[in-house]
Amino acid sequence: MFHTRASTYNIVDATPFKRDVLRELAEACQHQGLRLHLYYSILDWMRTDYPLGRTGLKTGRQSRPDYDSYFNFMKTQVRELLTDYPKVEGLWFDGYWDHDGDSIPFDWRMPEFYRYIHSLKPACLIGNNHHITPIEGEDFQMFERDLPGENTAGLSGQEISHLPLEMCQTMNGMWGYKVADQNYKSTSELIRLIARAAAKNSNLLLNIGPQPNGELPATALDRLQGIGRWMRKNGESIYGTTATSLGEQPWGVTTQKDNRLFLHVFGGEGAKGTSGVDGASGVDGTSGAVITLPWPAKKPKSVRALSTSVPLTFSFDKRAKVLTIQLPADLDEADFVIEVLKQ
Repeated sequence: MFHTRASTYNIVDATPFKRDVLRELAEACQHQGLRLHLYYSILDWMRTDYPLGRTGLKTGRQSRPDYDSYFNFMKTQVRELLTDYPKVEGLWFDGYWDHDGDSIPFDWRMPEFYRYIHSLKPACLIGNNHHITPIEGEDFQMFERDLPGENTAGLSGQEISHLPLEMCQTMNGMWGYKVADQNYKSTSELIRLIARAAAKNSNLLLNIGPQPNGELPATALDRLQGIGRWMRKNGESIYGTTATSLGEQPWGVTTQKDNRLFLHVFGGEGAKGTSGVDGASGVDGTSGAVITLPWPAKKPKSVRALSTSVPLTFSFDKRAKVLTIQLPADLDEADFVIEVLKQ
């Protein structure tokens, strides 16, 4: 998908399109002030020197495995990507798992590969979707289809490292485009996923499979617009925040930044978190839902709805060190964010 000199099998030399889409993308990102990270597959079903693993066995190509040759090919390509294109500041590798079934462990020589990359660009971020403990030279740890510490998809059983964390997830069911796959996650579900990722100190990489004509599917655009509307009002509870000691609660999750604690109360379509909201009398004597949480500090300076700045009624039990907050009567938002300002 770029005009590599390492092979004629590229979008410029081998297709009628004849344009370097990566250069156009890189220049657009530079113009917009965006940092560009690139996906790079270390498995290859085209080259004969790539040692076939458990995939690509039915491609019909002749195999003459020569990993020294293939390794040098990859080095040539990453050098091109990092030196010929502006603002490429991260490489996201995939395909390591192609040899996870080998009877004799396959040596990808990743530490050597990473040292080479960092010799070209020391600040280049490196991650690898290999489903194992991070390898020497990687700058962040990724988890596929599950948040750190979870493993519902069977791909993320590895221990959580000290590195920065990232979860990658699909918007529907596929990594690429499949016209029949209309099983899109709802906007509410995706918003709650963003909040849960932030609450685990994890970045979220949300995948979209473009259509064959290059356009994004209408449903994907709808989901992005919905996320954008929520983020415009509640982005402060995500950007630049860290996890708290509270962990996940029955009603949602928490994030924090400086002296601000953000409570993400999950409601709306498909939410399960509201089961942890107490339907008891409100703290001002009226009937309404409340949430309680341990509060070892002083009485909060203020409690408000982040999106509207409307103050919320609350009480603080100094002896029990418990904070109780009354919620609005109609809690139908995917993620209703409460800002608690500490003294």
